[in-house]
Amino acid sequence: MKEIDMSDNNTQQGLAGHGAFFQDTNLSANEAEAATAWVRSHVDRRTMDLGERMDDIREHMWELEKEGEIIVHRITDDHKPIEVDTLYGWKKRVPTNQLWHHKSCGQCGNIPGYPTSLLWFMNHFGTDYLDETDQTSCTAWNYHGSGIGNVESLAAVFLRNFHQAYVSGKQHGYENGHFYPLVHCGTSFGNYKEIRKYLVESAELREKVKKILGKLGRLVDGKIVIPEEVVHYSEWLHVMRNRIASELQTIDMSNIRVTTHAACHYYKMVAEDAIYDNSILGGNRTAVGTSVAQALGAQVIDYSTWYDCCGFGFRHIISEREFTRSFTMNRKIKVAREEANADVMIGIDTGCITTMDKNQWIGKAHDMNYSIPIIADVQLAALACGADPFKIVQLQWHASPCEDLVEKMGINWDKAKADFQEYLKQVEQGNVEYLYNPELATNQNINMKAGA
Repeated sequence: MKEIDMSDNNTQQGLAGHGAFFQDTNLSANEAEAATAWVRSHVDRRTMDLGERMDDIREHMWELEKEGEIIVHRITDDHKPIEVDTLYGWKKRVPTNQLWHHKSCGQCGNIPGYPTSLLWFMNHFGTDYLDETDQTSCTAWNYHGSGIGNVESLAAVFLRNFHQAYVSGKQHGYENGHFYPLVHCGTSFGNYKEIRKYLVESAELREKVKKILGKLGRLVDGKIVIPEEVVHYSEWLHVMRNRIASELQTIDMSNIRVTTHAACHYYKMVAEDAIYDNSILGGNRTAVGTSVAQALGAQVIDYSTWYDCCGFGFRHIISEREFTRSFTMNRKIKVAREEANADVMIGIDTGCITTMDKNQWIGKAHDMNYSIPIIADVQLAALACGADPFKIVQLQWHASPCEDLVEKMGINWDKAKADFQEYLKQVEQGNVEYLYNPELATNQNINMKAGA
């Protein structure tokens, strides 16, 4: 743990190569344990006091909308929502159609097969969606990784992106609210849920960001737009899992041993919003991820460090990387291999998968020769439904070895690789295939002030 003293000369070297304003807090062992206990915290129905009434932030949103303070981007019947239960038994509606893709910077940069697998499914289902370019990063990476962000900037970015989702249909001849945002990244998802709560609770914060959004032309009738639900892609996959298994699955998964890692930013941040299902893990742990593997007929294997953080941690992935590598190897990879003898570990978040996928090689330096494929739930589902391992699932981008998993699923790795190499030759000649019409992806620069 570090505390910041800005009076120091920040050009000097401090801890872990940061400026001298990063100083040791000199916490006792007990204090340090208390400060980091969240990485092992058990957030589930057995440990939460579900009898204690919590505020449902959505109830306050309806009040603010009624008072003319905000506009709520509502989920309508056209979005074909499916209702699920969250931790406290509250109902959450997950839209399955007319979706606006809020992509992940880490997925697009490190795990491109993650979003392409999702789009591949939506194409097969004939889902109406918009995958346009007019979106920014959520900037939560910067906030958690460096601490130099602030709530106002996070809120402004949140509202800017969700305003774009709200008005995005206009360039295609639809009314406001036609497309509903689907958030790909767990970090964005957790950050946006926290920010939505702050915005609803704080009139001062709303007033500050309204000035910013006004200058950007990102208000509608002088009001900020807040979504009825913040929805994660894994929730879409969860409610679609039975259709995926019954309509698209082509590969028998009964011999595949699967472990799951649930992202802290999904179910530990704003825990009351995470999906729980009595048919998944007895309803005691969050359902997403596990539910997909179960629907595909795979063997879902438990392990003792299921609740642990992956080790990513944002700041120390930059400044104390060996801690991250040690944590992910000792607390996740080694345990999943020794206890579960897993063929694959699936995750639901960009940072988790990147951390566990890209850092296994370091174990060899310490005679810890443990390896396991780390991919997203949607990638595993796509493989089970016949998606190309290279063109769609893009396993070639992964550092952890996936060959044995693919072969065990009955897919010929060498043939798939050779076919992909032939495909690349076609791409070099200009014969490019698109998952999505690039003309639809490009925003046509509609004047937001005129269209508001």
